[in-house]
Amino acid sequence: MTAISVFFGLMFAANVHLILGLPEDLVYGYECIENNCVKFELNEENWNSALSLSVCYMLCSDSIGTLWPKPNGNVKHESYLLHIDRTNIFFDAPAHSSYTHLWQVNEERFNKIIENKLPNTGIVKKGGFPIKIVINLASDDSEIEEFPKLTLNTDESYKLDVTKRNNDVLVDIGAKNFYGIRHGLETLSQLIVYDDIRRELQILSNVSLDDKPAFKWRGILLDTARNFYSVEAIKRTLDTMASVKLNTFHWHIIDSQSFPMEVKARPELHKIGAYSQRKVYTHEDITQIVDYGRARGIRVMPEFDAPAHVGEGWQHKNMTACFKATPWENYCVEPPCGQLDPTVDDMYSVLQDIYQDMFDLFDPDVFHMGGDEVSLMCWNSTKSITDWMTKMGWQLGVSDFIQLWGHFQTKAMRRVDYVAKQKQVPIILWTSKLTDPAHIDKYLNKDRYFIQIWTRGDDAQVLGILKRGFQIIVSNYDALYFDCGGANWVRDGNNWCSPYIGWQKVYDNRMEDIAKYYISQVLGAEAAVWSEQIDEQNLDQRLWPRASALAERLWSNPDGNWRQAEARMLLHRQHLVENGIAAEPLQPEWCLQNQNGCPIANT
Repeated sequence: MTAISVFFGLMFAANVHLILGLPEDLVYGYECIENNCVKFELNEENWNSALSLSVCYMLCSDSIGTLWPKPNGNVKHESYLLHIDRTNIFFDAPAHSSYTHLWQVNEERFNKIIENKLPNTGIVKKGGFPIKIVINLASDDSEIEEFPKLTLNTDESYKLDVTKRNNDVLVDIGAKNFYGIRHGLETLSQLIVYDDIRRELQILSNVSLDDKPAFKWRGILLDTARNFYSVEAIKRTLDTMASVKLNTFHWHIIDSQSFPMEVKARPELHKIGAYSQRKVYTHEDITQIVDYGRARGIRVMPEFDAPAHVGEGWQHKNMTACFKATPWENYCVEPPCGQLDPTVDDMYSVLQDIYQDMFDLFDPDVFHMGGDEVSLMCWNSTKSITDWMTKMGWQLGVSDFIQLWGHFQTKAMRRVDYVAKQKQVPIILWTSKLTDPAHIDKYLNKDRYFIQIWTRGDDAQVLGILKRGFQIIVSNYDALYFDCGGANWVRDGNNWCSPYIGWQKVYDNRMEDIAKYYISQVLGAEAAVWSEQIDEQNLDQRLWPRASALAERLWSNPDGNWRQAEARMLLHRQHLVENGIAAEPLQPEWCLQNQNGCPIANT
């Protein structure tokens, strides 16, 4: 036995053995040997000093092994745990009416996470130390908004201290705003484990921890147009994002296949554009989702992708080109084709009504205007468009259609600025021909636009964009497209971005490798769930725990590779399942119980 396991055992042996005895349902315990949790058979002689698996993982490493993502700052702790009373957890939060709802939501969330750590059946030892959680906000009351808004300038750092006093455990969480406090509570929940040998909840004692994110934009994109997701499925995703401190839910809410968002001034869009009237996000649904995310430290950012990826819902308006054109592969990347006609002035009024509802409902600090996969061939095959261009004195070459695209972007941006009341909200566009270094300076302003990278991480265009001063969000498809891997849905073989991307590649997808010397211009990254072959039935498996790998890369940006994180990842996946997430299994459970016993050495 090591010093850790002996000391731990002595802390609990005296009373637990007399009350509970050797648990009949347990065969194995663990000891920490050379930073590995080693399993052994329990008996009457050794069980007092045995560690449970969760306790062993917590203590048997250079860091606290139950934390995901690992902290990005100084961490100090002692190597023993205290029995705590789950029925006596007290929150001492600032008495400010603007925050009352937020504290209530997060107190309920915290207690639910703790409750989920307990076994469904069996004895749980009563008693233990009460916990008092004191919340300290650095800002004064004059800075508190009615519902604090997450922005690119929000300081998400926090400080967490756990101290044993005479009769209780004091937890002090300090931050400059609600979002830092929320992250601190999430970390605190991971400092509490259930010991199935002693049958009690325990907290790591005397902890001092400073933490902050390495990147300010840490997100997941969910496409709800190819397949519809219920409000409950979206909430479940937001809850899991919160557990790993992801802070941006990029809602690709509309595409050419369906228009599932209610637009008050244009009800025909969702009435003829949604798959059914049961598959529409009403204003009430959206407000509920936005508030749900914000209370969990997450911005919900809408995307209206244009001028391409537009179709269903726009029938009868004479504002689109190539809708349902065949053969579709000549006009778009997947059926049904469809994109807006930039030459129709009335189309911009419809756009304005869509933008108005999006700004009213989401109140975005950043807005995504899409710009993905515009087909110049589509526009070139539409006589009304080419006639307009000829009348304008333009030619019909590639550069002229790029100019038409720039014309659309300028006019659409004016409508965004109008509904945003000239607040100059930053705009995101996907990498495209418009963002190519040959065109980007002419049509886009680096002080207004962020560029989201969806091409390969080694795409030369990325450095060209960065050299021109643009800030970027990384979603390189070779590491962060979670729909990759599987059957093709329009022909035989595998889908276009196969093979399947494992969590290891997600974890080792470093922003420094993509941005080189321009790392300061990287806002962060997003994993993308494009939903041609995904819906809420397999969403959890596709997202988790791979999105957790991205979360740690963006929060602490550790120096090590996936090998250093693997043991914690296996335990983290178990915690996701405990909390009702159908996360993909990564290895046989034997590997979790035999730490570092599965990977081939030096791979």
